[in-house]
Amino acid sequence: MSFCGENKKTLMSPHTSDVSFTIATAPDSVTLLGGGPCHKTVYEAAITLAPFLVAADGGAAHALAFGDMPRAVIGDMDSLPETVRATIPSERLHRVSEQDTTDFDKALRHISAPLVIGVGFLGARLDHTLAAMSVLLRHHAQPCILLSEEDAVFALPAEITLDLAVGSRFSLYPLAPATGRSEGLRWPIKGLAFEPLGQIGTSNQVTGPVHLWSDGPGLIAITPRAALAEVARALPAARPHVPATR
Repeated sequence: MSFCGENKKTLMSPHTSDVSFTIATAPDSVTLLGGGPCHKTVYEAAITLAPFLVAADGGAAHALAFGDMPRAVIGDMDSLPETVRATIPSERLHRVSEQDTTDFDKALRHISAPLVIGVGFLGARLDHTLAAMSVLLRHHAQPCILLSEEDAVFALPAEITLDLAVGSRFSLYPLAPATGRSEGLRWPIKGLAFEPLGQIGTSNQVTGPVHLWSDGPGLIAITPRAALAEVARALPAARPHVPATR
């Protein structure tokens, strides 16, 4: 495993010039640990698949409580207790001072990896969960799964194939108008015009291998946590949406 030399990439925040964060773009995936509810079993499921540990601000406290030291801590540092900060090498602390985005956004946009699995971003506060969904969609080009005790959540790419358990739950929720088509779902989505104030696609069911196409970013997919390994396999290989040109 290499995290140096030509496999490194330096990423600058588009919102601030006060931080330069270098992270490997080697094949290893990243576990991104947030400061929200974080059960050890969920964390262990993520870190097993994504061993490179990064914390978003106060998520570093969870990492240390689990006995692990994050390779980097990114955020505005307003929720990182001083007692925790003092135990982390200063070169691993990367402060992003702007206050226009969440710590999840700050961290995710400074990561370049085949896959990011975020833990500690879903749960207790609904406003935090909604903000995390928006970040997933905003940074849809970076494959990312948010994991909780119940769910594995990701922004639906342009095309993805998943081998999921027959009968398992598969929900699609639109954060923006979107259309698509599907195979392997009890209720096909072809011909549906998804939008937050209209058609949504929650509580669909898997009937066989799932193949999904979407015509643009806008849909959040929600699967059971048990689907994590399969989603983690399929998402990095999925066909992404082409970023809009300005």
